[in-house]
Amino acid sequence: MIHSRKNPSELSQKKIIHVDMDSFYASVEIARNPKLAKRPVAVAGNSEVRGVVTTCNYIARQFGVHSAMPSVTAKKLCPEIIFLPVDMNKYRLVSKEIHDIFKCYTKIIEPISLDEAYLDVSDSHYCEGDANKMAYQIRKKIFNDLNITASAGIAPNKFLAKLASEWKKPNGQFSISNEMIEDFIKKLPVRKIVGVGEKTEKKLKSFHIETCEDLQEKSLDELTDNFGKFGVSLYNLCRGIDKRCVEHNRGSKSLSVEDTYLSDLISISECRREIKNIYLKLQKRLEEKKLQDKNIKSCFIKIKYNDFKVTTHQISSSNLDLNIYTSLLERALSKKKRPIRLLGVGVIFDNHQQLNLNIY
Repeated sequence: MIHSRKNPSELSQKKIIHVDMDSFYASVEIARNPKLAKRPVAVAGNSEVRGVVTTCNYIARQFGVHSAMPSVTAKKLCPEIIFLPVDMNKYRLVSKEIHDIFKCYTKIIEPISLDEAYLDVSDSHYCEGDANKMAYQIRKKIFNDLNITASAGIAPNKFLAKLASEWKKPNGQFSISNEMIEDFIKKLPVRKIVGVGEKTEKKLKSFHIETCEDLQEKSLDELTDNFGKFGVSLYNLCRGIDKRCVEHNRGSKSLSVEDTYLSDLISISECRREIKNIYLKLQKRLEEKKLQDKNIKSCFIKIKYNDFKVTTHQISSSNLDLNIYTSLLERALSKKKRPIRLLGVGVIFDNHQQLNLNIY
């Protein structure tokens, strides 16, 4: 079947930079203590025994250590690893300094997390409008001012810019021009498409679709018949088309707080007590971020059992109420009674602009 394809001249002429800090938390810690620069370092929550790796430097990664790995496993893989506690206040301050650098080049900035952001420099006159030079200068200034490295991707849209930033990690940058898109996208594995999770990848493979080139052979009708409205995203993204704007006024979509415990929680009374403690922390975080008056759409809890299986329970509610979280907890425990190593509570805000690309 022959499909019409947009040629480069029809594609967006936007200039988007995606900046992604390299092992951010670990890099901040090493910048504060340069003696750690040649040592394997991990930032881990709570403790070396019960914690989970939040991030690690590239030396630790050479031993197989990665984010979300139990600290005890990381220690087995890399006996010399140095664990450091999470210091969110420190990382927020550094993130603010990084964003101050971004603002020198454009006001259109969409923060994704403390260590990642999209910049729309389409109308920026810096570096004679050359996005590649801007990305290089941004990375250079971050290193000179903060002694940490960043990677960057430059492309006509957010999807491609994100892919490009991964291409030369760490401490590099890569640009995808309009002329490169067709050849670049063809060999891309479908799992690299934003929104494609394990379930969708498995389903695509059942149709013998493993690359974007394979996906391009499917019509829009075929994709929407099999994947619903997400089929439209698949149809566009496999061609390198992404019409999402850089949302510089985007508000927080959710906020959560969680604790990992030194000893597993066994009894319902222990769990109720800890839910109350975390709930109070959530209230404090909302106040600190000045989000206490923001409209809430739903509340949720997260539970990680001692076998590392994770479950979440959510309920629609516009109110922040301890009783809601207690009820969600009791509902979860009625379905599965196992020792608990982590509890978390959170809220999802009722933003008018919702993400239209979910993980399937």
